[in-house]
Amino acid sequence: MKKETNEKLNIPKEVAQVMAGLERVGFEAYAVGGCVRDVLLGQKPEDWDVTTKAAPKEIQQAFPKSFYANKFFTVTVKTEAEDPTLNEIEITTFRLEGRYEDKRHPVDVKPAQTLEEDLSRRDFTVNAIALGADGTLTDPHGGKEDIAKKIIRTVGKPEERFSEDALRMLRAVRFAGKLDFAIEPKTLAAIKENAGWIQAVSKERIRDEFIKIVNGPNPKQTLELLYTVGLMKYILPELEEGIGIEQRGPHKYEVWEHNLRALDYAAGERWTTRVRIAALLHDVGKPRTRERRNDIWTFYGHDVVGAKMAFAILKRLKFPREEIEAIAKLVRWHLFNYKLKRDDQYERDIKALGEEPKDIEDSEADVQETTDSAIRRLIRNVGADLIHDLIKVRVCDRIATGVPKAVPYRLRHFQFRVEKVFREHEAITVSMLNIRGEDVMNLLGIDPGPKVGHILNALLEEALDDPQKNNKDYLERRAKELGELSDEDLKRLREKAEEKVEILESEREREIKKKYRVK
Repeated sequence: MKKETNEKLNIPKEVAQVMAGLERVGFEAYAVGGCVRDVLLGQKPEDWDVTTKAAPKEIQQAFPKSFYANKFFTVTVKTEAEDPTLNEIEITTFRLEGRYEDKRHPVDVKPAQTLEEDLSRRDFTVNAIALGADGTLTDPHGGKEDIAKKIIRTVGKPEERFSEDALRMLRAVRFAGKLDFAIEPKTLAAIKENAGWIQAVSKERIRDEFIKIVNGPNPKQTLELLYTVGLMKYILPELEEGIGIEQRGPHKYEVWEHNLRALDYAAGERWTTRVRIAALLHDVGKPRTRERRNDIWTFYGHDVVGAKMAFAILKRLKFPREEIEAIAKLVRWHLFNYKLKRDDQYERDIKALGEEPKDIEDSEADVQETTDSAIRRLIRNVGADLIHDLIKVRVCDRIATGVPKAVPYRLRHFQFRVEKVFREHEAITVSMLNIRGEDVMNLLGIDPGPKVGHILNALLEEALDDPQKNNKDYLERRAKELGELSDEDLKRLREKAEEKVEILESEREREIKKKYRVK
C-alpha cells in the first residue's frame, strides 16, 4: 500500500470539520475521488466527497444536519459554508460492488471493510486516491503518477471495468478532454473494441455526460476523441454525417469541423449549455440537404431539416421538453436575414471603425436595409427570451467559417437594432406618467383638445427631471396649477419637454451604438 504525506495539500475547513466529526466518534475519514485529483492538479474541486467505515446510521448520528435518501450508503451533510461547492458534503461508507449483469448496475452493493477495498472498485486510477486530514495520500493504484504523466487508466483490467459499467468508456473520454490527458493505450484499445456496449446505458446518463462534455473546457477536442474511439456513432451519429461534407463560399472547413468549431467558440465565450448545443447542431441538417447546383454545393432548407433533427436528437437523449423546443428553434432560425444599406455612409462607418467588410455578410450588404418591422417579426418567431441566444448562435456560425476573426460588423449592427427595438417598449412618452388625459379633463372640467396634451407633456418634462414627481398625488396637484396657465405658456412648456425627450433618446441610442461598436 502506497502512502505519502504532504501537508501542503489543503482541505477546506468545512471538509476538515466533517472528517474530524467522524474521527471523534471513532471512524477514520478521507477525502476521495475527483476532489483529490483536482487538488493534486492545483485546481479547485467542483465538490468534495468523503469516505469512511461508518455506516449511514452512524454518520447521521454524528451529523444531525444530514439526510440519507439512496441505496448506495451515501449520506449528505449540510454545512453553512459561503462557498456553494461546500454547502453539501457527501459521506459514503466504504463499499464493494457485486457482480454486474447489464453493463450498467451492480447486482448488489455491500459495505467494504477497508479503504483499500473501496478504492479498488473505482473507475480510473486518477480517481482512486484518498487524502487524510493530515495530508496523507493513500494511492494503491498509482493515480498520482498517472496524474503526473497526464494519462487516464482504469483501475485493474479495462475490459472488466467497462463491462461493469459501460458509461465509464464515455467518462474516460470526458476526463481526457477535461484534463487534457491522453487515454492509456490498453484502456483506449478496450474502448475501441467494446464501444457498442454504450448502447446498454440509459439515455439519461449519456445525456448528463454529454452536457458535461459541451460545458467542459475542450469540447471540440473531446468530441473528436469520441469519434476516434467509436462512441460517437452510438450517441450522436447525425453529427458524423458532416464528416467529409465540403462547403462552398467563405467556409474553410467541412461541415463536421465547422460544427465543432462553432461549439468551441461558444465554449470560449462561456455561453450557456443551450447556446453551445445549438451551435453544435446548427448545421446538422446540411448533409441531408446537399445538392449540386450550377457547379456548387447548396444546402437549401438545412435550417428546417436541422431543426427537426435537433428535436429528434435531444428527445432521444431525454432532454427536457422546454430545452428541446428552444434549441430546435435556435437551429431553425439561425439563418435569419439581416441587410444593411451599402452606401457611402456605410463605407465611412466601416472605415471609421478601422474595419473592412471582408466577411461575406458585410460584403453582401444590400441596397435596402432590413426594417424594424422585419426585426420585430423575427423576435415574434423566435421569442423575446431566445433572440439574444439566436444572435450568439449566428456569431458562432460566422466565426466558425474561418473567415472573420471577430464578430462581423453586420451582426454587431443587428444586435444594436434588436436592443433598440426592445427599448422602444420603454419609450419616453406621456404613457409612462401615472396620470391620463381623461384624468386631466376630469380635474379641470375641460373637453378633449390641445390643452390636455400640453399639460401632459409639461408634466412629463418634470418627471424626467425628477422621477419622484411621477406619482398621482403630485401630478394631479400640478395639473390643476398648469391648468391656470395660458395656452401660449403651456405650448412653450410642451416644446421644452419634447426637446428634452429628443435629447434623451439620442443619448440612449449613442449608448447602445457604443456598446456594440457600430456607427
